[in-house]
Amino acid sequence: MAYLLDADVFIQAKNLHYSFDFCPAFWDWLDAANAKHTAFSVEKVHDELLAGDDRLSVWARDRGTAFFLPPDSAILPSLAALSGWASGASYDPAAVNTFLQVADYYLIAYAHAHGLVVVSHEVAADSRKKIKIPNACIALGVKVMSPYEMLRTEKARFVLGS
Repeated sequence: MAYLLDADVFIQAKNLHYSFDFCPAFWDWLDAANAKHTAFSVEKVHDELLAGDDRLSVWARDRGTAFFLPPDSAILPSLAALSGWASGASYDPAAVNTFLQVADYYLIAYAHAHGLVVVSHEVAADSRKKIKIPNACIALGVKVMSPYEMLRTEKARFVLGS
């Protein structure tokens, strides 16, 4: 199974559970999973992370297109399907407009086009004001899971050495 990680996975990891200073194993695991073609994100997420101007932006900059995949022609039908769904659902026009401009739109379309699993901390919600990643994934038949589910599925282990 291969995964596409949302920006919030990286941001919350840095700020909370897997900070670079006390849990470098998480970041090493991401690099190893990427080397095995298991963990990725998309270029638009990369752009969001670079705007942070912090340790995470340095980490993201060092990964480049091997980790943060650029859009390709295969995602065009998925972008259209996702746009059609968002426009036809009961979201406020401002919510649809915002969604079509942010990384989530490209993340979900890429996962849809390439059969990947989206990883995000977001949970599905009935709101007209914001399109949540899980709602859009469900609509397109894209599997979505939390980072913890991904780590368990992949049997990640962050163990103190002797």
